[in-house]
Amino acid sequence: MLRKFFYNLVKRYRHSTVPGWVMLMIDIVLFLVAFAVAEVFTWRFESHVTWKAVWVNLLICGSVTLTFFLIFKTYRSIVRHMGLNDIFRVLLSCVFMALACGVINFVNNQFRILPTRSNIIPSYRMTIMLYSMLALLLLLERFMVLYIYNQYFKRRRREVNVVIYGAGAAGVIANNALKQDIHVEYKVVAFIDDDISKVNQQLDSVPVMRARDVLNAKFVAQKNVSQIIIAIPTIRLMHKQAITNRALDLGLTVKAVPHISLWMNGTFNATQIQDIKIEDLLEREPIKIDNINVVREVLDKTVLVTGAAGSIGSEICRQLLQYNPKMIIMLDQAESPLYDLQFELRNNEPYKKHVDSMAFVIANVKDQPRMEEVFEQYRPNLVYHAAAYKHVPFMEENPYEAIYVNVFGSKNVADLAIKYGTEKFVMVSTDKAVNPTNVMGATKRMAEIYIQSRSTDRTHFVTTRFGNVLGSNGSVIPLFKKQLAAGGPLTVTHKDIIRYFMTIPEACNLVLEAGAMGEGGDIFVFDMGKPVKIYDLATRMIQLSGLKGIEIKEIGLRPGEKLYEELLATKENNIATYHPKIMRAQVRKYPLEDIDREYGELQDIMWTLDDRQIVAKMKAIVPEFISNNSIYCELDKK
Repeated sequence: MLRKFFYNLVKRYRHSTVPGWVMLMIDIVLFLVAFAVAEVFTWRFESHVTWKAVWVNLLICGSVTLTFFLIFKTYRSIVRHMGLNDIFRVLLSCVFMALACGVINFVNNQFRILPTRSNIIPSYRMTIMLYSMLALLLLLERFMVLYIYNQYFKRRRREVNVVIYGAGAAGVIANNALKQDIHVEYKVVAFIDDDISKVNQQLDSVPVMRARDVLNAKFVAQKNVSQIIIAIPTIRLMHKQAITNRALDLGLTVKAVPHISLWMNGTFNATQIQDIKIEDLLEREPIKIDNINVVREVLDKTVLVTGAAGSIGSEICRQLLQYNPKMIIMLDQAESPLYDLQFELRNNEPYKKHVDSMAFVIANVKDQPRMEEVFEQYRPNLVYHAAAYKHVPFMEENPYEAIYVNVFGSKNVADLAIKYGTEKFVMVSTDKAVNPTNVMGATKRMAEIYIQSRSTDRTHFVTTRFGNVLGSNGSVIPLFKKQLAAGGPLTVTHKDIIRYFMTIPEACNLVLEAGAMGEGGDIFVFDMGKPVKIYDLATRMIQLSGLKGIEIKEIGLRPGEKLYEELLATKENNIATYHPKIMRAQVRKYPLEDIDREYGELQDIMWTLDDRQIVAKMKAIVPEFISNNSIYCELDKK
């Protein structure tokens, strides 16, 4: 009966915390126990103890004890999450209590302030005995509660065998945090460390081993390991990726301890151990840029960013604000995303201090009168042109819109930059502009051609060309995440399709750096690293999710889609620049009069709204535009 009552009581309140006043009352009771024991032992050694002295002692010691309990707030700790700081605080409070009572005893012996003849108010012997006993009881009480709590729920929690990579401070902290988890019973079966001096030693009775002795199928099977936690916050990116890939191949769930700067209030618990994301496997070592060049380019300048609400445009705006422009005009035709960007920059650090330097403008780059009004009002010194349609299948179905925004929208902004004396125009292009196989890529190549031809001594035009960016709107990773959330399948267009990836901040860093180094008519190509097979990407995402039975379905190439993206056309070469990640492409130059004539003819054809005529003219302007898996393939046979 009593056991059932206890079980129901603990089951009901197992996730609750004991109120502070209850802990304080328990601590006071323990003090009374310690006081009684100390008094009994004192009576055996002191011959002149009186009840009056006992009550005076109780009053003095009780007041001192309560005072230091309140000062050190020993009663506020959540016992089941008790750490070294809590233990230290209990011991420190007892030391100060003993010192305070010693001082009172000394003063009383000198001046006889207290109303008793006894010399033990409180005596040195009693003081040491009392507070040593009290410290012992307080710690025993807390450790007993902690032990009972952990042991009682240990049998009712899901058990997970874990390996911790890193036998340093972060590994120890992660191990302690796992012990406190109330939902899962983690059992650390091994620490892994690259420091050979730590191997064959033990941490918390757990062996420290080499990676090769742990990360193998035999060990994982023997110990039933299901999870690895990387507990080296400063680990090099390539090393982290190698560990993660090896662990995933063994079927392990991979997590990581974040950098200490991300720990909440300087403390750490199991919920802060993060899942490894696919972005972590694709990310590269941070790119260093020459901030002096960008500062010189942007400081106290008026900057216009088109497509400012998009993935690339918004990150360009965030980075530009770090260089203290005089004014940054963020322009986009998408109302809601631009509002979201406005709210973010006006309300979050470190951007909100630049609120007086921000302007947000709703406009469409293909609207020439509206864009002229913007240039007339702000007269930007620099333009970062990121506005564009980019979804290949949509643009294949809507070539009219693709050309009007990507080609003639870019033409509008470029012509106005010349008219209003803009110093530099930087256009964000794509690797799909290289030997294009779709309408979208061809429109970006046509924009490159026009931009490149327009550089003057007064206005320098620069183009930056790169591949896919991680997490951008409509990219493959957000799509896979949605499909995983829905239970699959993950869809790939072709098993052999590959793409280049870089992070949004990395791409925008390079855009700013390339823009600063450009002298006019340049097309800069970024080092995109190694290409990634999309099928392998999908496989890794399934492994990282921990879900079982998720299918990968091949649905066939979409209209205009390539198997392999290129960064340079077949007739292009590149020249190294002072930045190892940025190359200058040697591209074909087009006579200015030919461009004006061809683009004028294209604009006349646009009024027919005949997609086939429009695309045929695009192919005449960009001879390397050969359609793939598209209704426009017929135009290439003529």
